[in-house]
Amino acid sequence: MNTPYSFDHDAYAAALQERFGHLTDGEESGVTVKVAGRVMLLRAQGKLAFGTLRDSSGEIQLFALSAVAHEFEAFTKLHLGDWVGVEGEVVRTKRGELSVKVGFWQVLAEARQNFGDKWAGIADFDLRYRHREADLWANPETRVSLTRRSQVLQSIRRNLWDQEFMEVETPMLNGIPTGAAARPFVTHHNALGADFFLRIAPELWLKRLVVGGYERVFEMGRVFRNEGISPRHNPEFTMLELYVAYWDYENMMTLTEELCAQVALDVLGTTEITYQGRDFSFKTGWPRRSMAELASEAVGEDVSVHTPMDRLTKLLNDRDVKVHVSWGAGRCLSELFEATAEADIWNPMFVTEHPLEISPLARGHRRDPLLTERFEAFATGRELANGFSELNDPDVQRARFEDQARLAAAGDDEAMQIDHDYIKALEWGLPPTAGLGIGIDRLAMLIADASNIREVIAFPTLKPIRES
Repeated sequence: MNTPYSFDHDAYAAALQERFGHLTDGEESGVTVKVAGRVMLLRAQGKLAFGTLRDSSGEIQLFALSAVAHEFEAFTKLHLGDWVGVEGEVVRTKRGELSVKVGFWQVLAEARQNFGDKWAGIADFDLRYRHREADLWANPETRVSLTRRSQVLQSIRRNLWDQEFMEVETPMLNGIPTGAAARPFVTHHNALGADFFLRIAPELWLKRLVVGGYERVFEMGRVFRNEGISPRHNPEFTMLELYVAYWDYENMMTLTEELCAQVALDVLGTTEITYQGRDFSFKTGWPRRSMAELASEAVGEDVSVHTPMDRLTKLLNDRDVKVHVSWGAGRCLSELFEATAEADIWNPMFVTEHPLEISPLARGHRRDPLLTERFEAFATGRELANGFSELNDPDVQRARFEDQARLAAAGDDEAMQIDHDYIKALEWGLPPTAGLGIGIDRLAMLIADASNIREVIAFPTLKPIRES
């Protein structure tokens, strides 16, 4: 089929519904418009035909008369899903439906895949995620979710730009897996004859820019973690990371809640929302509780990084958590919190004072050498954000990296390697600095009221299908 190279449309369905909402039944506007979109419903009644045109903004009826419409018989034989361009007058039919009365029309693209009744809604999850292009038409709520995600990104950028942050881009191919504790993806660079790692986090690159004199930097980009797939996890996801010189983690907690509250206001117009049928609030003033406090409440006795290992091991074993030989009291406390308290956090809460053992890049707590000035924000039972006062002593950082290397040797495949370039950067001097990472996909889930992370990712990771 020969189709045109372009179609000069000048109107959208939603705008027409608003502009001509005043027309009374049977009234003609005298205004001719050009619309374009997919034919999602079509029925012929003798010398009349009615279709539903759906474009990116909404729907409007196509009203065709055999005496007026160009090639009327061909119009009645359009396939559901065909893209068409239509020129005609805006009218309201005698039955009260705002319509474009079809004059000239043409097929812009043919839908060769069936847009039959089943496309009124796709229930097959694999089909929906593998062919999002069809899902977007069959399930309009998918378009809403992805639009909400885009609005979240716009809100964050505007907010940070208004606060004089500079947006930057850092490498996705890294010589060593660094920036966070996670299992990396490995790739090979042919020209250099070396293996590289898809970045786990841009953290160390961004802090090097602070060393270079930029006081406020941020990046929103893809990160990659070679881990499982679940309703809360996708191996590649979008992370916001930002760093501010001269701040500590207290300042960063304030920015975190203000940023999230502003996103809710910008996108939804309120901080009080409903998530999965339950009230949820983005209002600032999030509670701040230590990890030890929450774990103690959950198990019914006082526990901390100072609790003897045998007691922590017993508490974990009682909850079917196997203690690895490399774990110390800090890792055990973290695992105990995760097993007992994390899932019960609904409205946003800052969980503070993370053990040093699990926080190799965070600055030591000023009141307890076994803790760090680190927080994680949790909401609806999952981690939403992570931040801390940044460790800026190169000698201490080297020792922390060496501890991570020992963990790797003991079998921890998420432990970090020693990043000598970053240590050298610290030797040029990193001022007191605080950092933050927010999982954009999880924030978008809350804003879009999505239960599965795949609903807010246009093309989530799926197992490849091998065509025979």
